[in-house]
Amino acid sequence: MANSIFITGTDTGVGKTVVTGLLGGYLSDKGINVVTQKWVQTGCEAESSDMARHLELMKKDKGDFLGFIRDMVPYNLLFPASPHLAARKEKIDIDPEKIVNSFRRLEAGFNTVLVEGVGGAKVPLNKETLIVDIAQELRLPVLIVAENRLGTINHTLLTIEAIKNRKLPILGIVFNRSSEDGDP
Repeated sequence: MANSIFITGTDTGVGKTVVTGLLGGYLSDKGINVVTQKWVQTGCEAESSDMARHLELMKKDKGDFLGFIRDMVPYNLLFPASPHLAARKEKIDIDPEKIVNSFRRLEAGFNTVLVEGVGGAKVPLNKETLIVDIAQELRLPVLIVAENRLGTINHTLLTIEAIKNRKLPILGIVFNRSSEDGDP
């Protein structure tokens, strides 16, 4: 198994994309053959804005990942909402097996796959499957990203509990300060 990581957040907009891209760039600079993946992107017309940001932060472009682009973002949905709602609005069924197969192909081609989650760990992909369920099936260790703001303690502890309940190892927590509003 590759040295892959599932990067989840305590919420949406906490900095998962930046952490994923920066970590990917760091590992790449160390000579590790790394790729990033976003199982479901919502709110994008043509291509994944999160994947574009990963590539920018890694100082890479799509040409560096020829043959793997479709696996890097198995689902790209237009409607800006949770995956299950965006898929329903677009009359698409999110198939967890498609996501697992995409991950496996990336895992076979790279030393490390960094998977950026969607929102938080318990975001639904469809009526039966939460995003953390796929991380559990793949036995991925987890890196939690939390925005350093009021309410973070509760969100972080709930996320830790959800991950521990699935017996996944937690590699650490990144307390991200995404705004510079002067709040201590």
